[in-house]
Amino acid sequence: MSTTLAGTIPAHFPRQIAVLILVMVACGFAGNHVAARLAFENGTGLLLAILCRSGVALLILIAIVVWQGRTIRLPTGSGKWQVLLGLLITIQSLCLYSAVARIPVALALLTANSFPIILALLTWGLGGARPTLKAAALMLFILSGLVLALDVPAVLAMDGDVGGNWWQGIGFALGAATAFSIALWVTDHKLSVLPGAVRSMFTMVVVFGCMIVAGFAELLPGGMALPSAGPGWFGLGALVLLYGAAFSVLFISVPRLNMARNASVMNVEPIVTLLFAWVVLGQMISPIQMAGGLVVISGIVILSLRKSA
Repeated sequence: MSTTLAGTIPAHFPRQIAVLILVMVACGFAGNHVAARLAFENGTGLLLAILCRSGVALLILIAIVVWQGRTIRLPTGSGKWQVLLGLLITIQSLCLYSAVARIPVALALLTANSFPIILALLTWGLGGARPTLKAAALMLFILSGLVLALDVPAVLAMDGDVGGNWWQGIGFALGAATAFSIALWVTDHKLSVLPGAVRSMFTMVVVFGCMIVAGFAELLPGGMALPSAGPGWFGLGALVLLYGAAFSVLFISVPRLNMARNASVMNVEPIVTLLFAWVVLGQMISPIQMAGGLVVISGIVILSLRKSA
């Protein structure tokens, strides 16, 4: 039996190939967020962007599930958790795109990438292991970098003149991090028996359905608005293509990527986002914000490597 099982497990790619694939996936996700900002600046509705993105992802996942010959029957008692997971990812998508529409894209991604801290505290609060002193120190290290990246001292010194969009954007980004953290906890503790492609397919079904309902109900004014100019159409098309490509490559390749060892490579996404946002959108951040971003990413990489070990 062990020989048969070993024959069904795909061999891992060489580390250099795995890292290259993950960097390309991170670039795809980074480009998706920059394209989303371009689409939003040219009249594209938030709900429409998520609807198109989730629709393409759903088609890809259906193809993967069929290709792998997976059963789509949910285990007894898991249906409510699967619906909750879909709702959490819906909230995460809405919050992250709302943040991207309001503040520099790289800062939105950096703030949303604080989810490992929230997840560690959530796990501890729900009866899991308490973070070690080293983990707690790393969390403080990440938070200090986030303070620098967001340039909080300068914002506070502006005495309220920073504008509502900044505070709303940071709030939405933190909301995305919180929703994603809870989603990861639900996945790990309630839905871990489901194959990843099946679980993600049902998740996208919920996201896609929520966007259709919200659009028809006009829950968000202008949420289903079409782009008002050529760059908006380009941004909408690019975000769908980039997200779909990155999503499909990741899901098809993940059994061969040795994610326990290489997942930290994905944390280059905010850095790539910063570069893309500068080239495409002309967004710039100060040197101190760049330094803070590097601190955040370094802390997250170290934290993820410690967990993998």
